[in-house]
Amino acid sequence: MCGIVGYAGAGLGSSEAVDAERLASVRPLEVALAGLKRLEYRGYDSAGVALVGPGSAQAAFAKKAGKLDNLVSEIAAHPLPDATAAIGHTRWATHGGPTDVNAHPHLADDDRLAVIHNGIIENFSELRAELAADGAVFLSDTDTEVAAQLLAREYRAAGDLTAAMAATARRLDGTFTLLAVHADAPDTVVGARHDSPLVVGIGEGENFLGSDVAAFVEHTKEALELGQDQIVTITPGSVEVSDFDGNPAEGRRFTVDWDAAAAEKGGFESFMDKEIHDQPHAVADTLLGRTDTAGRIVLDDLRIDESVLRSVDKIIVIACGTAAYAGHVAKYAIEHWCRIPVEVELAHEFRYRDPIVDERTLVVAISQSGETMDTLMAVRHAREQGAKVLAIVNTNGSTIPRESDAVLYTHAGPEIAVASTKAFLAQITAAYVLGLYLAQLRGNKYPDEVTQIMDELRDMARKVQTVIERGEYVRATARSMKDADKVLFLGRHVGYPVAMEGALKLKELAYIHAEGFAAGELKHGPIALIDEGQPVFVVVPSPRGRDQLHSKMVSNIQEIRARGARTLVIAEDGDDAVRAYADEIFWIPQAPSLLQPLLAVVPLQIFAMALASAKGLDVDQPRNLAKSVTVE
Repeated sequence: MCGIVGYAGAGLGSSEAVDAERLASVRPLEVALAGLKRLEYRGYDSAGVALVGPGSAQAAFAKKAGKLDNLVSEIAAHPLPDATAAIGHTRWATHGGPTDVNAHPHLADDDRLAVIHNGIIENFSELRAELAADGAVFLSDTDTEVAAQLLAREYRAAGDLTAAMAATARRLDGTFTLLAVHADAPDTVVGARHDSPLVVGIGEGENFLGSDVAAFVEHTKEALELGQDQIVTITPGSVEVSDFDGNPAEGRRFTVDWDAAAAEKGGFESFMDKEIHDQPHAVADTLLGRTDTAGRIVLDDLRIDESVLRSVDKIIVIACGTAAYAGHVAKYAIEHWCRIPVEVELAHEFRYRDPIVDERTLVVAISQSGETMDTLMAVRHAREQGAKVLAIVNTNGSTIPRESDAVLYTHAGPEIAVASTKAFLAQITAAYVLGLYLAQLRGNKYPDEVTQIMDELRDMARKVQTVIERGEYVRATARSMKDADKVLFLGRHVGYPVAMEGALKLKELAYIHAEGFAAGELKHGPIALIDEGQPVFVVVPSPRGRDQLHSKMVSNIQEIRARGARTLVIAEDGDDAVRAYADEIFWIPQAPSLLQPLLAVVPLQIFAMALASAKGLDVDQPRNLAKSVTVE
């Protein structure tokens, strides 16, 4: 939620910019707007920028409700001056509706100070009353304007923007990333972070800030991750980090392992279409480097002693949305391979139900962004109870892996579309690797068994590509169903979370009612929903796996078809038993039962995308949704 960009530089590049760092140019505005464009995937309903430059008496700004194009048009109609520093923001409304007035930036100190904010300030009401009594005048309904007025007061007292930001941060409760510029410091941007993402981009003669690296990756791949409760001050030639008490601090340098082209559509109609086509690489790249020369599985950044992992007697997976369904798939595999009981918890419920967690519990936190607030708070709760936490995330430098005891990075590259596709497959793949690692470590699987499963897993990238290449029939079916008002999904075993994920994708993209059921629940109520013509997707288990699962699913198909359902069946190549009972069949290559979700979910992704497109909807940015949910 919300995108944040900051820039300090003169736009000359290299050391020349440092020598002439007060020379204003159009580059700060260009960087801010380009960064906001790359952050559109995070979800937003208004956008704005603020600029400062040498000799300016006030911060120049523009902000508009609606899409970024509205802001660009506003700036074209009313041009902004050249500058040496800029901040930019895309807002997802929390306090106050999505209006021009509530859009960021918010100004204070006679419009010399501009502030943008991601998060929620929980004590804004008390602070607002205090500041109003002190003479502050508020123009918006937002909590952010409270931070701007508080920062202005602290600046008048301190005369230094960094010190004022630290003093302001100490007064705020809740979650926040704040960026500020002031006309008195025209080459400086100051930021603060608490429970909300902020990362630094290191350039030559220019430096950057962003809510994630997409904000600046086209300009530099060198980045600095900030820790919790830290202040950062950037100028064209310097980056300084301190804590909220003003003590010097350090961030961790890292290099972004993808380039700006990875965040472009690359000729596809949408980012989602591109990311569906990226999935074979996402699976393959997540498996790279996972085995040593002896064929044993190794993990990225394991800071948990092996003896602790051998003593684990329970695993709890915490996640939200699509990541939670990846966790449900992981449950089946890890329990089968490791014989450890696995629970899957929605992160936002976990810490409120007094979970039974101790030092022999391994908590696995799954999050694409690594910033999902519900999951982050669950991670903290688990660690407070003595559990070890292993994070499965896609974003280097994010908060969840920094606060976990170990991290297993997926390598899906940037996922821009709000509805997750390739991250889901990468998360499942990483969870399989974790399960096999634990089975290897604890002696549940012989080395040759682990090697065989890893070889089968590596071959899944090729099979995912095959499913994608068969996608036109799925698209055509989806286009023919664009007027459907509800769709049901059935699955058994690992097909059950696939069914739930298929329903979620359709809800997210097409705005129609969709629901995923465990097929065995049919006769316990849901079969009442079946009437003439009702579309029902059925994820059929492999006939080569557990025979009773396959035969029971075929019986389920017969039951719903007898009541008039239109059956859309996902089945393995050669599964002739389903032909007589399917109105449409989407064939997938044969695969071991536990690995089948990597294939079965792909037609459901393509179907949801194609149906939404047929309805004329924006598949990359569905209404009301944000890519990274950074508030509870």
